[in-house]
Amino acid sequence: MGTVERAGDATSEMESGEEEIVGGGELAQHLMQSGLTRTEMLAAITNRIHAETLASLPPNVRRRIRALRSLQKDFVDIEAKFYSEVHALECKYEKLYKPLFEKRAQIVNGHYEPTDEECQNPWRDDSEEEELARAVQNASLTEGEDKKEGNENKPAEPPMDPNVKGIPDFWYTIFKNVAMLSEMMQEHDEPIIKCLQDIRVQMHEDPFGFTLEFHFAPNEFFTNTILTKEYSMKCKPDDDNPLEFEGPEIYSCKGCEINWKKGKNVTVKTIKKKQKHKSRGSVRIVTKSVQADSFFNFFSPPAVPEDPDSDIQNLLTADFEIGHYIRERVVSRAVLIYTGEGLDDDDDDYEEEEEEECSSEESDDEEPAPRRRGKKGGKGAAQDAPAECKQQ
Repeated sequence: MGTVERAGDATSEMESGEEEIVGGGELAQHLMQSGLTRTEMLAAITNRIHAETLASLPPNVRRRIRALRSLQKDFVDIEAKFYSEVHALECKYEKLYKPLFEKRAQIVNGHYEPTDEECQNPWRDDSEEEELARAVQNASLTEGEDKKEGNENKPAEPPMDPNVKGIPDFWYTIFKNVAMLSEMMQEHDEPIIKCLQDIRVQMHEDPFGFTLEFHFAPNEFFTNTILTKEYSMKCKPDDDNPLEFEGPEIYSCKGCEINWKKGKNVTVKTIKKKQKHKSRGSVRIVTKSVQADSFFNFFSPPAVPEDPDSDIQNLLTADFEIGHYIRERVVSRAVLIYTGEGLDDDDDDYEEEEEEECSSEESDDEEPAPRRRGKKGGKGAAQDAPAECKQQ
């Protein structure tokens, strides 16, 4: 594979006059024959444009530009140390956050009932919220009475249970509210996500990175109580292109094995295909297992490919963004995402839409059954946890 020419190299070549400047069309043809990837070709063309721009400057100005590059390299080295110390601080403060997140989990899962004092929010007026809650509850009771009297044909909503424990479907509601998580969560994932009790972050100072922990209640789908996703990060400028450093970046991730119970693996589906014998013309039906769309594919990421332009690398880039978002936003602002107060603007612009997808039992030759997958669920409290989930 050819090497990418840097701006500084191209400038020095032009200054010395040892090489002839390659024209735009000739450069493109040369790069296409060099075996470079698309990204590398674009970088080479961009560098040549920058080099030609610098070549138009007087020699003494170009010399000073090189001095500024050296200063920029010194800045990058200091910046890398800054981000390393920031990461060390994050590891330190994670220990301070930990008891807060543990108490949050206890409240969410019904293991701890907060005191009246702990329920006070002196910075906000909750009177409007309470009035609205009473109106909703009264409306629910009125609908129930109308149903009894035969005034309504539609079934009445079940009355609110004042003895409900914790906050039902807390994390499931968060998944529905966050667009990128809702898109990953399929209909067959939902009963499992409703068993999710907590998401925690474990920071790693050496090696540099973090681990996401998904804690589940005992359920009928897998035997794991915790599923993990580990992200490795680097905070060091590249030796060949140090000035491109923009801070810490995730470069790889590792999932975990999910111990699925028999017949409960939602990441695999069985399809039927017809095969016709070449000579006899007879037809037989064969079945095979293929990967199914599922949030739980998140725990089986592909290996980092050598080609930075491959589709696999694009998938990993999206995976890295999801992992970073869960760590930075979802875990730290869970209650605000649950209520909708902490959603990003683009998370609040999705509506439910109809999609069609083949079920695991359907043949390739059959019409797919319609299935609804919401882009964003309703905000606030959801329904009670399903029977598949048992609170510990």
